Parts: sequence; C-alpha cells; structure tokens
Amino acid sequence: MNIQLLQRDEIPLVWQIDRREVIENVNYFRNGELVLEAEHYNMQSWPTGEAEHYTSILMDCFDRGGTFRGAFDENGKIVGAAILESKFIGANRDTVQLKFLHVSNNQRKQGLGTQLFRLAVDRARSLGARKLYVSATPSENTINYYLRLGCVLATEIDPELFALEPDDIHLEYVI
Repeated sequence: MNIQLLQRDEIPLVWQIDRREVIENVNYFRNGELVLEAEHYNMQSWPTGEAEHYTSILMDCFDRGGTFRGAFDENGKIVGAAILESKFIGANRDTVQLKFLHVSNNQRKQGLGTQLFRLAVDRARSLGARKLYVSATPSENTINYYLRLGCVLATEIDPELFALEPDDIHLEYVI
C-alpha cells in the first residue's frame, strides 16, 4: 500500500473510495450515553450530492493547510484517505478535527484505517494539538472502530461541527 500526501487537484479522488457497507445497528447519544438501536441500511455508494457538497469544503480545508493523505493500491487506485483540519477548535484552542477517514470496503479490517488514523494523530501532535475531534457516522461498526482506537465521547462538543452533523457521534482522542 502506498500512502502519500494528496495535492489539491487530487482531492476529488476521495469520492472513488468504495463506501459500501451494510449497517445493522446505529448509535444515538441520549442522556449522556450511547444507545444502540437496530436500523438496517445497505449503503452502496456515497449519498447523492455528498461529493458535490463536500468537495468545496475539503478544498477550503486544504487551502487552510489541512493534511490530506491517500492510500493507493498496487494498481494506483485510491482505497483510503485521511484528512486532518489545521484550524484549532475548542475552548483551549488545542484540538484539531479529523475531517475525513474512509477505507474502501475490500480493504477494511486489514489495518489501513488504523495506519491512516495514526498518521493523522502524528500530524496533529506535530501541529501542537492535544486532542483530535472526530464527528463520526453513528453506525455500530464505525463507532466501535473509533472506540477500539482509544477515542471517547467528546467532553466538549464543538457547536459549529455539531450543527453540521447533529446525528453524528462526537468523539475525541487525547494525543
């Protein structure tokens, strides 16, 4: 696997990542705790309009100095990506957001996501961050993945990020 920094004109490649996933359970944050509920979704691709909506947001992140890493298979196809925001958030301005972390369906459970996550943590540390903020899709697999990595429920919810993704589970990782 070849992991490299992405250039600005390569940002749209992230939408080629195979997001397929069957979701059986979804987490909700209620009364201060995670509540898992049975819900079935068969995600076959990115939601309609997501690439068009988020590409400009990712471009802005890049222009602010965000770090974009892509993982490419032996055929040169992108199979994973991690995007780290450079803008500090939180009351102490010591937190940066993991803006994007996705791995293609057939590459999951092989350590690539963890490798990309660790690279993002290392970069956040080099920027002087003390925490990584993750606004995560509430699927059981996604939340369990982040919890296994050592993420916990965020002690301080970022109001701007919450407004963008109120159904997400907001987590943090102490660096």
